[in-house]
Amino acid sequence: MKHITLIAGARPNFMKIAPIIHAIQRAQSNGIDIRFRLVHTGQHYDKKMSGDFFTELEIPEPHANLESGGGTQAEQTANIMVRFEQELLENPTDLVLVVGDVTSTMACAIVAQKLHTKVAHVEAGIRSNDWSMPEEINRLVTDAITNYFFTTSEVANQNLRANGVKNEQLFFVGNTMIDTLLKQRPNFRQPVIWKELNLKEKNYIVMTLHRPANVDEEGKLKALLDEIINNSHDLPLIFPVHPRTAKHLQDLGINHPRLHMTEPMSYLEFNYLVERAKAVVTDSGGITEETTVMGVPCMTLRDNTERPETITEGTNELIGTNPQAIAPAMEILFSGKWKTGKIPALWDGKTAERIIEKLLEL
Repeated sequence: MKHITLIAGARPNFMKIAPIIHAIQRAQSNGIDIRFRLVHTGQHYDKKMSGDFFTELEIPEPHANLESGGGTQAEQTANIMVRFEQELLENPTDLVLVVGDVTSTMACAIVAQKLHTKVAHVEAGIRSNDWSMPEEINRLVTDAITNYFFTTSEVANQNLRANGVKNEQLFFVGNTMIDTLLKQRPNFRQPVIWKELNLKEKNYIVMTLHRPANVDEEGKLKALLDEIINNSHDLPLIFPVHPRTAKHLQDLGINHPRLHMTEPMSYLEFNYLVERAKAVVTDSGGITEETTVMGVPCMTLRDNTERPETITEGTNELIGTNPQAIAPAMEILFSGKWKTGKIPALWDGKTAERIIEKLLEL
C-alpha cells in the first residue's frame, strides 16, 4: 500500500490538488492500492470555501483542517508546523506532497523531513528572484529539502539543476492548475454581474490587484487605477476586490461609473469572465497561466515573474509597476496588435496522471 498526504493551505492550492486526487481515484478504480489524506492547514480563512467549493472541484472535504491561520509570517509558519507535526505523528504516511509556494508548502515540507518522511513538490523550481516576496523564500526553502520535483516548464528544470538537483529527482510533468482549468472549463458559470451590467464578450476588462507593491501605498494604487480607467476606451472594468485591497480602496474613496468593484468570485464565475474578457490586468501569477491557455491578453503589473513561459510563449506581458507603462500597453491592445501566444508544452490536462504514474514507479 502507498499512502500520500496532500497539503493545501489556501484556495488556489485546492485547484492544484484536485486533479491529483482524481488521478489517485482513477488508480484506485484500476485496482492499485494507493490512498490519500487531504490536509487543509487553514492558512487562509476563505468564506467561499464551503461544501459547494469542494463539490465544484469534485473532491472530498479535507480529512483534517489544522485551522492555523492568522498572525505574522513567523507566527503562521510556527502554528502550521506545530499542528502538522501532531497530524503527521497521528497519521503517518509514505509521502507528503506539497503544491505551489504558500507558507504551508514550506512549513509542512520542513516538518515532514524532520519526521523522516519523503517530500514531493508540485510546481517546483519556479523563481522570481525577488527575495522581498514571501513566496520566493517559501520556494527556495521547500526546494532545498524536497526529494521529488514535479515541474511546469523547462525553465524550472534549469533553475533546479543549477541548484544541484539530480536528473533522477526531476520530473517535467506540466501544470496541474491547467488540469483543473480544462476539466472545469465546460462548467464555467455566468456571474450575476454579467446580466446586471449587460456585459458583452470581448467588451470589458477584468482586473485583480493584491500585491503589497501595488496596493499598500495608496498614492500608487490610485495612480494605477487612474491610468487603467483613463486608457481603457470606455470599456467596463470588472474588479473582484481582494480583502487586502478593499480597505485601501475604501480609504481612497475611488468611484468611477465604469469601475465595478465586486466581492471575490467563485472559481467558475471568475474564469467565465476571464475567458470572455477583452483583456486581464493583474498582479497574480496563477491568472497569467489561465489567460495563456484561454488565449486572453494579459497585462501583469509586476517587475518580475516566476512564470516566464506565460510571456515567452503565452499571452502575458510583464509591464511593471510604473503606472506610466499602462497607456502604451493599452494602445497595443486596442490597436489589435497584442500577441496571440501558444500553450506551453504538457499544459494538456494530463499532468496529475503523469505525477501519480511517476510516484507509483518510485
